[in-house]
Amino acid sequence: MSHVFPRQPKARLPVAVAGEGVYLIDSSGKRYLDASGGAAVSCLGHGDAEIIAAIKQQADRLEFAHTSFFTSEPAEALADTLIANAPGQLDRVYFVSGGSEAIEAALKLARQYFLEIGQPSRHRIIARRQSYHGNTLGALATGGNAWRRQPFAPLLIDTTHIAPCYEYRGRADDESAFDYGQRVANELKTEIERLGPETVMAFVAEPVVGATLGAVPAVEGYFKRIREICDEYGVLLILDEVMCGMGRTGSLFAYEQEGIEVDIVTIAKGLAAGYQPIGAMLCTATIYDAVANGTSFFQHGHTYLGHPVACAAGNAVVKAILSRGLLPRVQSQGEKLHAAMSDAFGARDYIGDIRGRGLFVGIELVREKGTKQPFPAALGINKQLKQLTLDNGLICYPMGGTIDGQLGDHILLAPPFIFEDRHIDELIEKLSVSFDAVKFA
Repeated sequence: MSHVFPRQPKARLPVAVAGEGVYLIDSSGKRYLDASGGAAVSCLGHGDAEIIAAIKQQADRLEFAHTSFFTSEPAEALADTLIANAPGQLDRVYFVSGGSEAIEAALKLARQYFLEIGQPSRHRIIARRQSYHGNTLGALATGGNAWRRQPFAPLLIDTTHIAPCYEYRGRADDESAFDYGQRVANELKTEIERLGPETVMAFVAEPVVGATLGAVPAVEGYFKRIREICDEYGVLLILDEVMCGMGRTGSLFAYEQEGIEVDIVTIAKGLAAGYQPIGAMLCTATIYDAVANGTSFFQHGHTYLGHPVACAAGNAVVKAILSRGLLPRVQSQGEKLHAAMSDAFGARDYIGDIRGRGLFVGIELVREKGTKQPFPAALGINKQLKQLTLDNGLICYPMGGTIDGQLGDHILLAPPFIFEDRHIDELIEKLSVSFDAVKFA
């Protein structure tokens, strides 16, 4: 009998015992093609000797030093690497242990920044419906996924949400993609004015929406308009790249492709590729200096901030992404994956949309292609696919509630950056067999 408290107590999960490149292996010897990197985590695949060696070397030298007493060489090195390769004015890095912690740190920093510059009335957060920013209470309150929020609603701070930039379902037939993006971006302006500009602290968004929508990028011009609105009202722009960052979309930071500046950005998952738990919040010098030169230190912290072994792993991973030419590879393999998915599944009646950027691809399933009508939630299409793909030796990331937290099904794919053409073929084959076994009625 297990004494582990699992995510799903009724599930009987296989036991993972080994990893080898793009495969995970269970205790029976069965091999699984890891086509989602877990949850867009394992960007280098499994068993990378260089990353493992960096972890061992750091553990041999120094395993832990509390950041209230010391900084460490790995933390300094990783911060230098990130800032050297970050676009715009980002200047400081705050290391945590995961994505939810990174969002919590970002929200607290935004609040303290406005306290330090003499604008204490700014406390309101605006985000987007069907967003996901983590599972701690502050992060959950910021996210706009109704299903995740509902059980804990009495515990959540008050936040507001505008429409996502979700072209497949949001753009009108007589509307250009650009005009659609401007329309939904201008909802931010309307909401800021409704709340009172003097009360709004930050707007939080994912450059490419991951878990809740399934790899949905914004249309061209959307984030430029968002940036203009934030500047007009003095609101901080916080971008959540926990899932879509660190090369996943073909650039180290996803927002590079939007041509904008950011005030705060959060990263995790691919930062250490699953070899260690780590996340980070990056901010501009303007924000950092306001706190550093203000009335207090940053009133936040966790025991494992800047963990030396985790930072050593992160630095090795980021340098590997950059030095091994993996960013252009993500772009080229992403194009091949998208094309292969379209060729294999685009004509199927139940495939509504195939979308994404780089090696971050989403497939939305629908009951009627022409009307985009979703399947009834009671059919559990995403749950069927999760079990069927696992049975067929494929790990992907099916989710439900795509449209409103209740209706809609999609699959998220986020394979390791070392994915080869033969792995794309294997993915298509195993996904096709799984689709064929779904009970759509």
